[in-house]
Amino acid sequence: MSQSWILVGMMGAGKTSVGRRLAELSDRDFLDTDRMIQARLGRPIPQIFSLYGEAAFRDHETAVIRSLTSGANVVSTGGGVILREENRALLKALGTTVYLKSSAANIKARLQASKKKRPLLDREDWEETFDEILASREPIYAQSDHIVDVDSMEVEDAADFLLKLLTQESAS
Repeated sequence: MSQSWILVGMMGAGKTSVGRRLAELSDRDFLDTDRMIQARLGRPIPQIFSLYGEAAFRDHETAVIRSLTSGANVVSTGGGVILREENRALLKALGTTVYLKSSAANIKARLQASKKKRPLLDREDWEETFDEILASREPIYAQSDHIVDVDSMEVEDAADFLLKLLTQESAS
């Protein structure tokens, strides 16, 4: 049976874009945990955070992760999914985890250009908050099976690289 390929990393690192393309290239299903939570609650993530708070969001995130089964899919996770040890264990059991690593400067530039609202950064000092979040999560992301620096890669290049990496691993 095929193992899932799970993408982790900071918000804005490209998990959804790269994951979607990787799924197309590999003929796997694409699953996005943030979208699954939105579908489950019928609300966008910023609204979920404002109405119910981060703890409730994290509870739903864990429930979504629990509902996943290993198989021929690519899973894009929310940036904070790794905060709970239970989630990390569930993801490892699903398959191969890949940390899409990108520099703080690159991610901040993407976030600045994005129209997508990030609840944890909805403040004046968002860049400082981002740095704090990245510093606290980096050691946990680094526990992934693979770390791939995507700073110098376009979405297509990153997806191609991951496809080669993960299919070679599956073959060995």
